[in-house]
Order: sequence, then structure tokens, then C-alpha cells
Amino acid sequence: MNRLVGFALLIASVASAQDARQIVAESENRSRSKSQQYEGTLEVIGVSNKVSIKRWEYRRIGSFGTSKAILRFTAPAEVKGVALLIVNHTDRASDQWMWTPAIERDRRIATQDRSTRFFGTDFSFEDLEERDVDQFDYKLLGEDTIDGAACWKIESKPKQSKSSQYTSSLVWVRKDNFVAAQIESYSGDKLIRRTHYSDIQNVSGIWTPRTLEIYDANRKSRTVLKLEKLEYNLPMKDEDFTIEALRRG
Repeated sequence: MNRLVGFALLIASVASAQDARQIVAESENRSRSKSQQYEGTLEVIGVSNKVSIKRWEYRRIGSFGTSKAILRFTAPAEVKGVALLIVNHTDRASDQWMWTPAIERDRRIATQDRSTRFFGTDFSFEDLEERDVDQFDYKLLGEDTIDGAACWKIESKPKQSKSSQYTSSLVWVRKDNFVAAQIESYSGDKLIRRTHYSDIQNVSGIWTPRTLEIYDANRKSRTVLKLEKLEYNLPMKDEDFTIEALRRG
């Protein structure tokens, strides 16, 4: 290959990576808040189209990437009170602890368990943590359309410091509001999960998808999460996001 041609391709590749990272960083910046809370209704649809309904409450405090969150099931009765504490980090995978009131026990989620389903939903434990921009390398693949909206299509690969079940993801970021419209997560060439974001609304100045549909390609099942009573930047206390708080309920 001609040296000048090779150098030009290298420069184009570097520019593409920088552009892709800037897009994802801008998406992250626009979603920042001091705190967030909502009530979630989850419709879990199995292979035979059998539907089960779950509900949880979600609260988060802190800066994106270093935040802490607790989600706690409120229904049905068999999962009520089950809760998960998530402590996010910018330089590694999150720390997570689950509280099960029936046995009055909390346990730390081990690295090898992060790819498993979270209590009968199609979210894995890993899917519930925040994706910090610095934990991934990016490549701009071009442009595409999701739900009629123009998007950038970006390939995302976890850095070595990031423990993940996924070797790569495709991320579609809307051009109009920098919200992720869809994420496909892969292990090698195999699709593992697809998350589709819709019903995007401006809540307190933050464009937010109010409906998430996550599809488990292995199980051929899906979970639809609807965010209700969503609020940002409410006063919250750091001591309400500890293992002791997890046990208190």
C-alpha cells in the first residue's frame, strides 16, 4: 500500500474513532442529573407469549459513571422486597449486592454471575449498570434510521479493564437529541441482547426514553419496561444507597 494512502486511511480511522467517542460523550452529558427516580412496570413475555407483570421502584444518586442506585421489586408478592444495590465505577465494572427478604440475606453478585438474568426479567445484572464512555473504544460505522429518526451507528468494544459478557455492541444514537435509540450486544458474531428505546420525552430538560424493550436472543423472550412517575434532581441522601439501606427496605 502507498504510504500516503495508508497514512490517509489511518488519519480517517482516528478521526472516526474521535467522532464516535464525542457523540457518545455528548449523549452521556445530556443525560446527566444529580438524582433520578421512577416506578417501573415490567411486562415479561416468554417464548410461548405467556406474559407476567412485575413492578419495581428505582432510585439513583450521583454523577454518571460513579453513581449509586437501588431498585426494589414491589410486585408480585413472590418477588416483593427483592432489591439490588448498584455502585458504578468509571474504571471497572460495577459492584452489586442483592437482598432477598425471604431468607433475610444479601449477597454480592460475582463476576461470573453478571451475565445471568435478573429475577425472571430479560435484563442481565450487567445490563443494569451504567455504561461509562471511558470504558469503551468506539468506531463510527455510518448512518442509519431507527423509528424514522436519523441516527449515527457506532460500534462499541469494552476495554480490557472492563469486565463484560459482550465483546462488542452496536449503538444507534439519534441525531436530533443524542438519545440512544437502540443497542445490540454481541458475543463474537452472535447477538445476545437487543434493547430498543422509545416514547422519548423531555423530562426536566433531559430527553428520556419512557419505554425500553429488551430482547434476549437466546431465550427468544423479551421484557418491556415502562417508566412512570419519572423525576430528576430530587434531594436524596448518600446513606440511603448502602448495604444497610438495602436491607432496611
